[in-house]
Amino acid sequence: MKASEQTILQTERFLKKVEQKFPPSADPVLTDIHVRVAQDTGDMIAYDDNDDEITRCVVEQWIDAKDDDFYQQVAEVLRQEMKKHHACIDSMSLMKPFSFVLEDEDKENIAELYVADDDTVIIGGDLMKGLDADLDHFFDDLMKE
Repeated sequence: MKASEQTILQTERFLKKVEQKFPPSADPVLTDIHVRVAQDTGDMIAYDDNDDEITRCVVEQWIDAKDDDFYQQVAEVLRQEMKKHHACIDSMSLMKPFSFVLEDEDKENIAELYVADDDTVIIGGDLMKGLDADLDHFFDDLMKE
């Protein structure tokens, strides 16, 4: 599924609404942003750590999506938009470290979309990619000694 222009505009508008809830001039808040997407309804809803709704929208292209890699595709669309809005997201009144996390409708963590610390920002990808292989290699080396 290639994101349509309408999908890109809807995700951009969604991120701008989140940014408006945490303007740079406000007192910093300690929270992460949880983005839940429902594959059957196309609902995309942002929540804070207290499960309070921040904003929502319906992405028409995602309604009744049957793709097996639906959430990976959604994550890629959101990451691309977050890259474009990097400066605005970093200036939000969120205490660092904070992250945007993609979740399914059952609140299961699907992907880390954006992680910000004082001097470091990671947009996309598996943050622990290859960790199992590295640990196995380390353990094998340790056992040889």
